[in-house]
Amino acid sequence: MNYNKIIDHTILKADTTKTAVEKTLREALDHDFASVCINPYWVPLAAEVLKGSDVKVCTVIGFPLGANTTNTKVFETRDAIANGANEIDMVINIGELKAGNYDVVQKDIEAVVEESKGKALVKVIIETCLLTKEEIEKVSDIVRDSGADFIKTSTGFSTGGATVEGVALMRKHVGENVGVKASGGVRTPEIMKAMVEAGATRIGTSNGVY
Repeated sequence: MNYNKIIDHTILKADTTKTAVEKTLREALDHDFASVCINPYWVPLAAEVLKGSDVKVCTVIGFPLGANTTNTKVFETRDAIANGANEIDMVINIGELKAGNYDVVQKDIEAVVEESKGKALVKVIIETCLLTKEEIEKVSDIVRDSGADFIKTSTGFSTGGATVEGVALMRKHVGENVGVKASGGVRTPEIMKAMVEAGATRIGTSNGVY
């Protein structure tokens, strides 16, 4: 298996500079990673540098809290795609999920999926560290039914990251037609392989160059 081709090479910290982004983009090209995941501001730069390669431009929407309005997430998505994004990693409305307002969560996801249709993949970040087992099961079902391409464990900016147990649970509920992205705390080849064995088909990490 070509593990490089399942890695989203990630740089999302608030103090990220243009120099740091350019270094990350060069690394992604050198190692032929799946994508580079950057904040929306850097999408035009990434699209320019990665043009002509098969390394995708991935960006984050509603990041990192997920509490933006749906209209804001849709606008962010439209703007990101116009600037050259190929993949959209959106954060769910976590508070509404925990309150049991599942229709709100699903409609929020579906709005971003609709805006991205035919233009970009959508990965849905659920922030597993803040959820119970039952909530992970429920939101996995929601993501599966929303038309999104992937479900993703974590932003990497909350209280924890991906776990093997969480990835396996997500895989069980989304089935084989939806990708599972493990992100947050995936810092070694051993951890990455464990996530893949549990069902992950994409890895988000800032440690892709190990």
